[in-house]
Amino acid sequence: MDANTTEATRQALSLLRSPDHFQWYVIPLFAVVLYAYFTEIERRNWNVVLAGLAFYGLEWFLEIVNALWLHFSRYSAVWTAPGRTAYLITVGLNVEISFMFALAGLSFAKLLPRDAQAKILGFPNRWFFILVNSVFCVAVEVVLNFWGALVWAYSWWNWPNVGLIIVVGYSLYMIFSFWVHDLRSMRTKIAVVSFVYAVDAACLILFMGVLHWI
Repeated sequence: MDANTTEATRQALSLLRSPDHFQWYVIPLFAVVLYAYFTEIERRNWNVVLAGLAFYGLEWFLEIVNALWLHFSRYSAVWTAPGRTAYLITVGLNVEISFMFALAGLSFAKLLPRDAQAKILGFPNRWFFILVNSVFCVAVEVVLNFWGALVWAYSWWNWPNVGLIIVVGYSLYMIFSFWVHDLRSMRTKIAVVSFVYAVDAACLILFMGVLHWI
């Protein structure tokens, strides 16, 4: 890293993919995620399952982009998670955040009314939940930022300029996840989700495994 690299970045890099900080609470957290998905599979709620997986797959892609931002800027990722963690996967993604996103997509999909055309307070229900869920998630991130658990180094992605975080940080997740949920063809849903994970896997192999950029 360069001399102008942020302190939060240096802290995160010192933790990056180190097994020395492993904690056993990771195992029950993983079990909770499995239970949540297996429960929906048992109920054959395939729309919810695939929406949750789409949400999580997009999260991985954006985390890869975020890590690449650090590589090319030599200053900071857009968001950094330098705090205590059982395992830091990339500079902005720890195992706890990863499990949270795995559950978040599933949870938000379960809020969707079966009738995609129904309105809530005069708004199409999908767009209502896109906005409400995104604002809620960003409010949580603002608190984490104030506590120093989530660090934002750029003025355009920082309090009080949270509009971009709402649009890119979360609305994009909701739009993509809900779109997958509402696709009529199950084959198309599976193909879209599979494509996202294939891209994620290819990026991880190239940028993490081969080039060591992230």
